[in-house]
Amino acid sequence: MKMIFFVMLAVFAVALIFAFPSVFAAEEGGAAEAAMDRGLIALGTSISIVGAAIGAGIAIASTGPAATGATAEKPELFGRVLIFVALAEAIAIYGFLVAIFLWLKI
Repeated sequence: MKMIFFVMLAVFAVALIFAFPSVFAAEEGGAAEAAMDRGLIALGTSISIVGAAIGAGIAIASTGPAATGATAEKPELFGRVLIFVALAEAIAIYGFLVAIFLWLKI
């Protein structure tokens, strides 16, 4: 778990290193502020997609095997356990919706 955190932190740091020099190279005045806003919105969009996908993956990794085991023992529980897996997948959909709303803001 610590390894995933450090990899995500490194990716975020690299994104910041590559995003900000282009912002500071923009013209003075309103163009620089607009470029900064667009860059931060794009960074927020990517963070929302990546964070939601990683969260959904962790949730499905926990609920998927449990749902499979419960269904194997009692097939009548299929509908109940399907709800838990669907809720875990909904996390990724919510992150994608947030990313769309942020992208439309640009």
